[in-house]
Amino acid sequence: MKSILPSQSRPNVRFAEVHRAFSCRRFWAIVVKEFIQMRRDRLTFMMMISMPLMQLVLFGYAINSDPRHLPTGVLLADRGPQARTLLHALRNSSYLTFVREFRTEEEARAAIARGTVQFLVHIPESFTRDLLRGQRPAVLLEVDATDPGAVGNAVSAARTLLNRAIERDLQGPLAFPPAGPDPIDLRVHALYNPEGLTRYNIVPGLMGVVLTMTMIMITGLGITRERERGTMENLLSMPARPAEVLIGKIIPYILLGYIQVGLILGAAYGLFQVPMVGSLALLLTAGLVFILAHLAIGITFSTLAKNQLQAVQMAYFFFLPSIMLSGFMFPFRGMPRWAQCIGEVLPLTHFLRIVRGILLKGNGLAAIWRELWPIAVFAAVALVIGVKRYRRTLD
Repeated sequence: MKSILPSQSRPNVRFAEVHRAFSCRRFWAIVVKEFIQMRRDRLTFMMMISMPLMQLVLFGYAINSDPRHLPTGVLLADRGPQARTLLHALRNSSYLTFVREFRTEEEARAAIARGTVQFLVHIPESFTRDLLRGQRPAVLLEVDATDPGAVGNAVSAARTLLNRAIERDLQGPLAFPPAGPDPIDLRVHALYNPEGLTRYNIVPGLMGVVLTMTMIMITGLGITRERERGTMENLLSMPARPAEVLIGKIIPYILLGYIQVGLILGAAYGLFQVPMVGSLALLLTAGLVFILAHLAIGITFSTLAKNQLQAVQMAYFFFLPSIMLSGFMFPFRGMPRWAQCIGEVLPLTHFLRIVRGILLKGNGLAAIWRELWPIAVFAAVALVIGVKRYRRTLD
């Protein structure tokens, strides 16, 4: 027995000695195998190539922290030559673009509440007379300050332009002393965020960002998880239509979405003192449409993906442009026109305007409807695509 054991252990020792050394052949076989696997998983390969390219394009071309050509309205009560000179100077600046002249203050305030204009210039009736008398007429500049970072540079530029615009008209006996005050008293009224606190803009927007990330991620793994675990056969054997299965998978996550909304609203009010001027019931109703839109797109991704990894990759591929082009991280009006067109398709862009409009401005249904219906259309289209892609067989 003792003479047999050493002879039987020699092949094992020889096998261990062979595998202890590094083999270029085995190494190259593993490399070739990985390339073959990568070629088979074309979706993952496309994601790895397109993701850095998309980031380069977004950060290089679309992102701009100094927005210009901001929509501006005007209330012109004085049509004298100095008032026209003042408006002409503001119109020629690259920061403000006059889009409309209002007749009443109520009409102008409604436009700035809806977000149609971001600046409102008030020129009083006695502007020319007071200016020529050296009495420093006051010009009121009302600003939608829900996003303070988007309007700061424009306000600074307006201060300089207003006083330089009429330097040629105020010469000789009309000239102001060089060391004296500016000839025009510009009064800036920051609406909805008088102190310019960034948390008033960021915290409400986090509601949309969190819902976008979690709803798509959770539901995107729905059908792919069923397929990988082998439980898809049970679903396919059930006498349920595709729409019934997909909607049934969506419903439980609506409650989870509302729990997240409640946590964010509670933190916004209790920790960050974000004002809540509008109706919370209206906000929850709009939130339901937004949640359904992202649950639908998550289910659609799960029908397109072959495994959970691809579903997660699709979710990130949708989430990245949403957070970049929606106006959450960077001013929306600072992006080029093509980037704004892409952003208008994304539900997060419209939901951010809805949340900030309700909480900070007190907007009602009439004011948010123009932002709510695109989200509803997006949800319906995504759900229809998901139903069409759902397969009743495992081939």
